[in-house]
Amino acid sequence: MRDILRSPTGIAGTVLLLIVFGAALFGPWIAPYDPQAFHATARLQGPSWRYLAGTDQYGRDLLSRLLNGAPATVLFGLGATVLGVGAGAIIGVSAGVAGGRTDTIVMRILDGILAMPELLFTLLIVTFLGGGLGQALLAVAVTFMPGMARIARSAVLSVRTREYVLAAQARGESRLWIVGREVLPNVLGPIIVEATIRVSFAIMIGATLGFLGLGAQPPSTEWGLMVAEARQYMFRNPWCVIGPGVAVAMTAMGFNLFGDALRDAFDPRRKR
Repeated sequence: MRDILRSPTGIAGTVLLLIVFGAALFGPWIAPYDPQAFHATARLQGPSWRYLAGTDQYGRDLLSRLLNGAPATVLFGLGATVLGVGAGAIIGVSAGVAGGRTDTIVMRILDGILAMPELLFTLLIVTFLGGGLGQALLAVAVTFMPGMARIARSAVLSVRTREYVLAAQARGESRLWIVGREVLPNVLGPIIVEATIRVSFAIMIGATLGFLGLGAQPPSTEWGLMVAEARQYMFRNPWCVIGPGVAVAMTAMGFNLFGDALRDAFDPRRKR
């Protein structure tokens, strides 16, 4: 963490993430209004002392809705990344350790999946599973698996022929022991860095699905859905779109900057 905070990128990413996680943890409790409460006489108002971020087409306080939607948005990104990265890492490590025909077959299947754009593949899965926040999370996780498996496999191939792995094989250790004690601890760095950066992609894809009506459903306060509901009123009150849009951008930027700083901390050559 000390290495991360030495760089401007790391400091900026850490500050943004502290703001985002603070909103996700305490947002529903510090929101000034009920996020679902209608105020018919205060529709489409700009920022004021009463409504700090303005109101939407129903007179609902935008700041309260943003704070209330932070947990769902952040948990979506983290949940999809944990599932996708975990499953992909298991597949990649297993293929890299097994080698031979098993590795070839698994990688050719993953190459075929990777040939399809991530967003299009996610849309196909969501269409098959049906709309909803849980289905969208599962679709994003499945989309992340092939890329993560390839990264994990590459990391395994770089350490599979190292001296400590060959020594463990010469001692007669089991393959499972070698993977858990020798291979996996030395490939966790690239996996953690990639997972940190992919959280931002998960959040943006989740917001895109919410905007298209395939993710979170009303009356959810998920940020992508907020943009979708307010887009026809953006010329009367642009704050309806600016607020959730800036929130998504700030969250994605925070994870990206933190991931870049984390990559530099794990790689001495980049750090120099």
